[in-house]
Amino acid sequence: MSLRKQGATPGATTAFLISTPESGVDSIAVTYALMDPVMTVARPVSAFITAFTAGVLENLFGYRRPTAPPVRDLTCPVDGCCDGVNCDSAVHRRHHSPAEKIRAGLRFAVKDLWGDIAGWFLLGLLLAGLITVLVPDDLFSGYLGGGLPAMLLMVAVGVPLYICASASTPIAAALILKGVSPGAALVFLLAGPATNMAAITVLLGVMGKRATAIYVGAIAVCAVLLGLAVDAVYAGLGISARAAAGQAAEVFPAAVQWLAALAVVAMSVKPVTRSLTAWIGRLSRGSAVIPPTPVSTRPKPPPSPAPCDDT
Repeated sequence: MSLRKQGATPGATTAFLISTPESGVDSIAVTYALMDPVMTVARPVSAFITAFTAGVLENLFGYRRPTAPPVRDLTCPVDGCCDGVNCDSAVHRRHHSPAEKIRAGLRFAVKDLWGDIAGWFLLGLLLAGLITVLVPDDLFSGYLGGGLPAMLLMVAVGVPLYICASASTPIAAALILKGVSPGAALVFLLAGPATNMAAITVLLGVMGKRATAIYVGAIAVCAVLLGLAVDAVYAGLGISARAAAGQAAEVFPAAVQWLAALAVVAMSVKPVTRSLTAWIGRLSRGSAVIPPTPVSTRPKPPPSPAPCDDT
């Protein structure tokens, strides 16, 4: 919404909506840790291709709505010291030292960013553990595996599901360990974070039916095609995604692994507790998930003229 208000085209907005949840520095790092280098490269590249394709299709075939004049919002991200409009950029560059900017970045990473995803990441780890322990090894390999049917099933599961990119990674890794092809896992990694029923509902109100259809259709088609391509890459290179999954952890000594795990647990206590408290509060009110209210950007019709009083 902020990008649209600042004058971004519908295609650029659509590309942002897809590329942002599908990949990020955090999810790429987790992908390298839990999977392998091929998937680590394939995931952001696939996100870029999907977002670019959807953005071009939206600009070519999307409905052109009248929009309000762009509104600049350049508030200082360090401490909001100026709005970027009434403050010259050359002057603002001298407001904060490099150390202050680094501290602000670390504070955002530990408090805001990890606080947003810690609860979902814990849920992803729990689901991955349940899949690893409870699902027989030959279930997916015998009945799902790879190919087009597996890709379509992953699209059907991923589109309505609400899960973030980082939380979807351990689930995809567990599926690979149970015999799902890396291409089918990539489809889940692309479709799961980028779409969910709440987001689709909001998109219908914000961007309209045609833009929402382009959004979901581009994600589904690109995810399937890119999944098939990734399976071909693994086959061509002779790499077993199942054998390579999780081997990146061996790069670090055991002491470093334990220290990192303890640091993550310490950072997660407060945000996970807050997420559980909020979820229990919503559940006690009768709804575990409260979808956001759609916001319409359609211009309001002009008011009807007052009736003529001939008397």
